[in-house]
Amino acid sequence: MTSSPLSPTPTEPLSRKSSSQAWYRPTVSPEHGVYIMLLVSFLTGAAAALDWTWATTLAFICAFCGFQAEHPLMVQLKQRRSLKPRWLFWGGVYSGVAIAIALYLYWQQGNLLSPLLWIYLGAIAAFLIDAISVFRKEQKSVFNELMTFGGMCLAAPLTYTATTGTLSTSALGLWLLNSLFFSSAIFTVKFRKHKQHPITPSLIYHTIASLWVISLWAIGWLLPVTAIAFSVALLKFGIILWQKDWYCTTQIQFVAMLETGAALLFLLIATLPVLPAHLPG
Repeated sequence: MTSSPLSPTPTEPLSRKSSSQAWYRPTVSPEHGVYIMLLVSFLTGAAAALDWTWATTLAFICAFCGFQAEHPLMVQLKQRRSLKPRWLFWGGVYSGVAIAIALYLYWQQGNLLSPLLWIYLGAIAAFLIDAISVFRKEQKSVFNELMTFGGMCLAAPLTYTATTGTLSTSALGLWLLNSLFFSSAIFTVKFRKHKQHPITPSLIYHTIASLWVISLWAIGWLLPVTAIAFSVALLKFGIILWQKDWYCTTQIQFVAMLETGAALLFLLIATLPVLPAHLPG
């Protein structure tokens, strides 16, 4: 997985002690921001499904293991001149769990043309794009980050489809909304890496993304209040421009707090309209 703008860029252990770590010690992705992205996407999909079943829990485990699998496999690809048993082993374990659950959910649907098939193909495509970008040392490119963020946000339609057995336009709308919201960080974080980075690319992205959200609302893929949730990204962008000097120099922990707070506010606004007025019971 490419380094998430929602968390500090991780540094892989290069010391001899780290490289000789026992193969049985589990690998854990250091991309803290992606955990938030995964959780928010999952919860929006679960809220839209208006139900929570065993398949809902399995969908989360599947998405989580798929995310965890990418880290060791991409590290091994970066260090491809030498095999790292620990990375290969845990990449295989996480991948095996994710694939087993994915196949079980697909079998449970009882339909060869289940919408899950297209979600899986989308996730595989995102993984392959990331792998090619890592191989070419282009994993920090905007295109690759957009594709991998979109792949991670597939947790929303995955959860919805696994729970309900169908794939609605509202679930697709939530996937696009999550992708557009979290991808905004790709452009804002560049201000921290390059203090003289031009504002124009960020302005263009947020303008195009806003038009996309408005279009999704206009065609009925998003409820009006759900579409308004994207305004959180615009608010965060405005705060960053207003306090650009602070944003560029403050500790990464405060940036993480800003991103996490924005993500939780986005989750609250996006899910409230689709939840029932009264809980069953």
